[in-house]
Parts: sequence; C-alpha cells; structure tokens
Amino acid sequence: MEWWLAYLGVGAIVGVLAGMLGIGGGALMVPLVAQLLLAQGIPKDQVLHLAVGTSMATILFTSLSSVRAHAKRGAVRWDVVKRITPGILAGGLAGSFFASMISTRSLALFFAVLVAGLAFNMMLDRKPTPSRQLPGPGGMFAAGSAIGALSALAAIGGAAMTVPFMVMSNVPALQAVGTAAAIGFPIAAAGTVGYVATGLAEGGLPSAALGYVYLPALAGISVASMLTAPLGARLAHALPTKRLKQFFALFLLFLAARLAWKMWS
Repeated sequence: MEWWLAYLGVGAIVGVLAGMLGIGGGALMVPLVAQLLLAQGIPKDQVLHLAVGTSMATILFTSLSSVRAHAKRGAVRWDVVKRITPGILAGGLAGSFFASMISTRSLALFFAVLVAGLAFNMMLDRKPTPSRQLPGPGGMFAAGSAIGALSALAAIGGAAMTVPFMVMSNVPALQAVGTAAAIGFPIAAAGTVGYVATGLAEGGLPSAALGYVYLPALAGISVASMLTAPLGARLAHALPTKRLKQFFALFLLFLAARLAWKMWS
C-alpha cells in the first residue's frame, strides 16, 4: 500500500507542476520513479529503463486531457500534427529500441545531459524567433524523427522541442503549445510500444511490469496527475510562474545529477 501511495504522490506533484508551469512531466517523473523502484529492491540495471518506459506510458493518458482542452479552443493545428506524426512514430520507435541496447549508465548520462539543457533553457527563459516557414514533407519527417527519438530516450512529451520548432516556423505561440500537446500522444504511443516490446524480449523483469512499463506506477501516476493538473492550471494565474520555473529548473538539475550519480556509483 505504501508504494501505491508513493506513486499517487508522484502523480499529484507532476500534475500540479505540469498544469502550472506548462512543462512535461517526464523530466521529473523519471528520477522519482527510479528512486522508488530502487527502494523496492528492483535491480539497478533494470531501474532506469523501467522508469523511462513507465513515464513514457503515463503521457498516453495525461496528453489526452490536455489535447481536449486545447482542441476546444481551436488551438491545435491538425495539419501540422498530420504532417509530423510519421516522423514522430519512426523516431519514437527507434529511440526506444536504441534505449534497450545501451547500458543503464549510458542512458542515465544521456538523460542527465538532456534535462540539464532543458533546465538551463528554462532558467534563461529563451524564446525562439520566428525566422522561417514549416518545411516540406522531408523536413517534417526529419524533424519529427529527431523529436520522437530524443523524447523516447528521456520520456519527455516533446513540447520542449516541438514548441520552439513551430514558433521558429511562424506558428503562433498558442497554436504551437496546443499542437505540441496533440503531438505528445503519438510520441508516447511509439515510445510505449517500443519499451513494452523490448522489455518483453529482455525477460527477467518484475512480475508487475509489462515490458519496461511498471504497471502500479503507471496506474498511480496517471490517475493522480490527471486529477491535479487542473489545479496547477488555476495556480498558474495566481502565482509568479516565471520565478517558479527558475526554481523548478534548479530542482531538475539536482534530480538529474543525483540520478546519474546513483546509476554510475
């Protein structure tokens, strides 16, 4: 029961922060889930892959409520979603299969470096400048493949990359955010399929896992985060979110560094 409560707690925290700061939960979920899995006695060489696969699967559920909210406001560019999704699916599958072939240490190092980059960007509050138009089919496939692969390797929904890409391509900011929410679903779908398939092929995982997706964590985090995300959205209008983002970025740096240290020690 205490582990169920712990995963519900992680989901509640992730939901509030995602709703309040407009950030994906993977960068926060992976270190916290990995810590809980270690505490449960799961072998270290399985922990990080399970944490990333599980965090990826939660995005399947959390993205749906976000997409509905943005779609009601007409903020989703479905033409962009349609054009970039083939690349997203290809990259997401490739990224998750590649993750299964590398060591826990290598995956931890990659995760820490990527999260550090995202955190520094959040602290500096960099905003891309519109400077081009959306590319053609080949360019959209290439962009989607890169976003999907990087997202699958670190269990992020892709907004940190898709929003700047679309804003630079002269998509209005509100539409970029709404469209990124919609793109998060195929990113999560491809990554989840890949982590389930590679985990089933690996074998020797905990009985409560479906491949590299740990089902108790998936259930607890998904339920709690979907319930608390609206609270975070309300808090966004009452609190200084710019300052909170800076503090949260420092917290992400700490979690990523701690995770890398634990996996390498």
